Amino acid sequence: MNEALTLISFGPDGWGDEIASGVLITISLAIATLPFGLILGFFIALAKKSEEPSLRMAANIYTTIFRGLPELLTLFLVYFGVQIAIQQGLRLIGVETFVEVNSFVAGMVALAFVFSSYASEAFLSAFRGIPQGQYEGGYALGLSRFKTLRLIIFPQLIRLALPALGNLWLILLKETALVSVIGLADLVRQSGIAARVTKEPFLFFGIACLIYLVLAMISSFGLTRIEAWSKRGDVVR
Repeated sequence: MNEALTLISFGPDGWGDEIASGVLITISLAIATLPFGLILGFFIALAKKSEEPSLRMAANIYTTIFRGLPELLTLFLVYFGVQIAIQQGLRLIGVETFVEVNSFVAGMVALAFVFSSYASEAFLSAFRGIPQGQYEGGYALGLSRFKTLRLIIFPQLIRLALPALGNLWLILLKETALVSVIGLADLVRQSGIAARVTKEPFLFFGIACLIYLVLAMISSFGLTRIEAWSKRGDVVR
């Protein structure tokens, strides 16, 4: 027991500092990915319900690709593909150099692509749950299409899409573990290094499991509070 406490302690004799830094990177990656995924998913949903056939087709192709590909393969395509594309572009202008993409940025982009493809379906379902009369009421008040969307539709959209988006956030939090394969020192990678060095895999991977569970519990509590806040104006029948 004392040996285990020493291994997970902070300082030169323990791995607590490394585990804590991995937790910080995991949380930072998830939080940095979330707004990009939400914004991109919202605009993809708008494209899917657009009257322009080309926009609908492009949005459907996008979601089919990133919902169909394994997340790990998407991460590899972004991380290695961008490097190759940049190097090829530089080679065309006569510059021979090695380019390495930041693993945090690559992970954020790849996870945002995947998150947005699923979030677009959540937003699209929420759009379908809003009666057409809400749009007509906004137009009857003299509001423009943009103001109707911003003032009337968007608040209802968030409330309807929130349960599905909450589930996607929990999935995103767990999928950050994938970035360990491209060298980002997140929780999983730091736990793996500690397990290999100390020959105590059960201890460190068990700690990683507990940390992910704690993060999920905190997220679930926060999502429950946000959902309750979003329904504060509902009329009790």
